[in-house]
Amino acid sequence: MLTIYKKELMSFYSGVMGYLIGSFILLFAGLYMYVINFLNGYAEFTYVLSNLSFIFLIVTPILTMRSIAEERKQKTDLLLYSLPLGLPKVILGKFLAMFSVLAIPVGILCFYPLLLSFFGTVNFAACYTMIFAFLLLGASLIAMGLFVSSLTENQVIAAVITLILVLLNYYLADFAGYLGSSAAMSFFLLSLVSAVMSLIIWFFSKSGAVSILFFLVCQVVCGLIWIISPDTMAGLFTAMVTALSVFDRFNVFTSEIFDLTAVIYLLTVTAVFLFLTLQSMEKRRWS
Repeated sequence: MLTIYKKELMSFYSGVMGYLIGSFILLFAGLYMYVINFLNGYAEFTYVLSNLSFIFLIVTPILTMRSIAEERKQKTDLLLYSLPLGLPKVILGKFLAMFSVLAIPVGILCFYPLLLSFFGTVNFAACYTMIFAFLLLGASLIAMGLFVSSLTENQVIAAVITLILVLLNYYLADFAGYLGSSAAMSFFLLSLVSAVMSLIIWFFSKSGAVSILFFLVCQVVCGLIWIISPDTMAGLFTAMVTALSVFDRFNVFTSEIFDLTAVIYLLTVTAVFLFLTLQSMEKRRWS
């Protein structure tokens, strides 16, 4: 795994990509810090990281698009299957390399609260908890991008799909509010999500019976909720979207609260998408 990690990490810093990503993060962190902390007089660094989370819309697709897609395009992914490491360690090595590219500039951000302490009282516990949550958010999004990259050999397609996935996480809670909160609309949207998940299950299992059964069970459950409690159904989709969005989980830390549930959720999302990446590559091995 260490060999894969070093190879992937050096691929970012043998060129300019790693330096550009680090510079991009530090540039916007500096701009937000200047405006929020120095111009407006807020001593809280948590506001800087809360606003800085938008960078993942740009960084995540760029960072992950070539991770496996390029291997598939050049057919070098076939060599990965023959390595004695095993696919889990290969995937973990690639993930940790991309995470390191993010962690290096974020490590530099750890000095920013110390700088602010010269100008006012700083809640160091809240600042470093927010930095920790920022890294967890990045890890979950990198895992999503790695999974998308495993589905295609085209880097551009991988980048676009990853961008859409990150955008959905970033804005879906707001969009859900605009779509309406009626029980009928909520049922329709949940049915749509169930259909998409059924297609994903079919993609990995190739079992039409399992995917159809999953969709029907979801429809029956949603129908029962609508019949028994229409008010619950009316707000169910918005509540689920808000709970599932990794950005909404991250923003909880802005209130200077250490939310263990959010930490577990972000770690779970990371683990799930790494597992899906493994399944995607295993599927390609046997296809």
